[in-house]
Amino acid sequence: MKLQGFKEIEGIIECVTGLRIGGSNNTIEIGGLDNPVIRNPLDDTPYIPGSSIKGKIRTLLEWELGKVSNDGSVHKCQDNSCPICRIFGTTDESLTRLPSRALFRDAFLDKDSRRKLEEDLRQKKGLLYAEVKYENTINRLKGKAEHPRQMERIPPGIRFAFSISYRIFDELDENYLSHLLHGLWLLEQDALGGCGSRGYGKVKFHDVKSGSQAV
Repeated sequence: MKLQGFKEIEGIIECVTGLRIGGSNNTIEIGGLDNPVIRNPLDDTPYIPGSSIKGKIRTLLEWELGKVSNDGSVHKCQDNSCPICRIFGTTDESLTRLPSRALFRDAFLDKDSRRKLEEDLRQKKGLLYAEVKYENTINRLKGKAEHPRQMERIPPGIRFAFSISYRIFDELDENYLSHLLHGLWLLEQDALGGCGSRGYGKVKFHDVKSGSQAV
């Protein structure tokens, strides 16, 4: 194998509805938030992990290409030319181990969104760069709301700069780049992060550009 070059895919992810990708809460405080979003530990600003983007796009492409069984498990792939295995990598020991082609970077706030969260949420409302939404479950027999909980999420309109590096080894890799770009469209139709069935996680990609970098 010989690495021929890279395709650099860059653009903006806009939160059309509130976005929730959960983080950890290492401290327990009275009245504290149970379900925080993931944050950069250096400045407390939220970000979108590359693993979250990769995992959801891979899942959507697996569904579309018929690689998911009725019980929800993923079919064992026996094809080294499979676009899913090539783009995202595989741990199947029966196949020749190929390096994953797509490298998903973490997506960080763009300058305007960072300023907006700082001014509108941090300074004016004392919130930590995110909104707090109350959720509950409904007891349908009693008609009552139960188990209230606080969910932190990124408000609509906030934007993150994302990038994907795509390794090119041969002509088949060039052809399979279209699957990855189609995965971005699939993600727009679905949801990123948690609570998608409750309206969270609708995103829109803007200014997507693809450029080549030679080795």
